Amino acid sequence: MEIDFQTEPQRYKHWHLRLDGRVAHLILDVDEDGGLFNGYQLKLNSYDLGVDIELNDAIQRLRFEHPDVSIVLLESANPTVFSSGANIRMLAGASHAHKVNFCKFTNETRNAIEDASAWSQKTFISVIQGTCAGGGYELALATDHILMADDGSSSIALPEVPLLAVLPGTGGLTRITDKRKIRRDIADVFSTLEEGVRGPKALTWGLIDQTVPPSELAGVIEHLVCQLEEPPDTAGNRTGIILKPLERNSSDRTVSYSTVRVDKNRTGRTATLTISGPQSAAPENNDALSASGAAAWVLRCARELDDALLHLRFNEPDLGVLIFRTEGDSATALQHDAFLNQHAEHWLVREIMLYWKRVLKRIDLTSRSLVAVIDPGSCFVGLLAEIMFACDRTYMLMGQLDGDPRPSPVATLTTSNFGPYPMSNDLTRLQTRFIGQPSAVTELFDLIGNPLPAQTCLDLGLVTFAFDELDWEDE
Repeated sequence: MEIDFQTEPQRYKHWHLRLDGRVAHLILDVDEDGGLFNGYQLKLNSYDLGVDIELNDAIQRLRFEHPDVSIVLLESANPTVFSSGANIRMLAGASHAHKVNFCKFTNETRNAIEDASAWSQKTFISVIQGTCAGGGYELALATDHILMADDGSSSIALPEVPLLAVLPGTGGLTRITDKRKIRRDIADVFSTLEEGVRGPKALTWGLIDQTVPPSELAGVIEHLVCQLEEPPDTAGNRTGIILKPLERNSSDRTVSYSTVRVDKNRTGRTATLTISGPQSAAPENNDALSASGAAAWVLRCARELDDALLHLRFNEPDLGVLIFRTEGDSATALQHDAFLNQHAEHWLVREIMLYWKRVLKRIDLTSRSLVAVIDPGSCFVGLLAEIMFACDRTYMLMGQLDGDPRPSPVATLTTSNFGPYPMSNDLTRLQTRFIGQPSAVTELFDLIGNPLPAQTCLDLGLVTFAFDELDWEDE
């Protein structure tokens, strides 16, 4: 069965998204019989990949379609269970590759919540009533504030170690110690308690932020929302844009979008992703970008590339090498790149840049061999150059190909390569590339805006190999 990562609120099986002014209620209500695969039921608000696909979609829509929402309440429709975490029977029947990619996607979604908290003026609050265990608590840990009913039965737990002899795989122990700053001995004890802990002890240990008697829960939530409702960025009204469904055509050998094409070579076990640069000039101003909405090249390309990467991760495990190519006019791509950097304070530009940051991290963390090919017609410039820096190795043609009138390929650095799109280690890809030569990054900064031919790129360490026409096809 092919997994589709495209959805919308009208199609959700497991979540309800309800808007109340600047407050959004994101309510988990898992359909037991709505699992992505056969052979298990999603009891006790447990989740599989399908549940998280919807959660990821909801977070994206809150950022792009509802920018004025400043509070997101993460709740459960079941008063006795917040969430029991990842479905064990689903995991038992899954392949190793699916388990790895499931955990990776789940954690990327939790990271997206934290990213929205840090950069999109949204505060996420978990409201826990009933059991909150395993991945359910890991989901709560990704939010800014954990509110728990003090009713004698609500509890939190990371029972993976005592019950399954596995570590919490989507950030549980990491977020307890590194984010909530819990003492490591307490974290050790907590993660070995099968039954978990209830309100008072959870509060004393710092595992939650607040306990409330059930009779006072609604009032406390209302008070908390009133305290937090005004976002830091209150300049003007922000009108959201609609994330329309992607146009995608698929066959056994290709997946094509408007700006991305995936060609699959099953014999060679490779997939070539060709990214088309913009065909028209950058927007004149922020209003023009907003009017274009999801059709704007820079957002459309990010969404299509994201979908293609997820498709390859989950649906094509045997394609072990991903080859990245670009095509288009470098000057036009540089215009769009400059527009983003010049208007980065505008909410929509900021969200697009943050989305590209997440997509590029998705490339970084895709467990395949990644190769970039720079040949005539390529436009690895600025933002798109980040893709080649995310790859394991890069091949660049020196000069032109016989019979091809297009000019020799070049790469161009911009400010996009020096800060806006950090990796998971909070370093830029160039800083990571030259981790032992920090002075090299400083030297590269002085070359911003210069078209760099193959030999120069090779000398500067920006590409792995540079070949002339004679050796190009062989290599």
